[in-house]
Amino acid sequence: MQSLLESLYYGHLIPEEQLVPKDPMYRKKGREMSEKIESWKKRLSSDEFAELEALLDLQQQIQSMEMTAAFTYGFKLGAVMIIEIHLDHGVGNIANQDDE
Repeated sequence: MQSLLESLYYGHLIPEEQLVPKDPMYRKKGREMSEKIESWKKRLSSDEFAELEALLDLQQQIQSMEMTAAFTYGFKLGAVMIIEIHLDHGVGNIANQDDE
């Protein structure tokens, strides 16, 4: 079994492909979105619907960039917190430290 670091290096660790929100509203909202898209597809001409799809694709690209930035920031923040813990207290002293 590969370590997490090896999995990351070889491109096997892809969190967004493994993550499905557990919120019960997630699937409901997904179905609702699909139904609305089908409704618009019936109401619009094929050219108009193509424009709508392009707009939705653009929104998805923007959202993906925002999610990537949030993930990266969160990951860095977590790493800095771990470093801070080790520098301030040392691994062996964590249990013996009072809250400051």
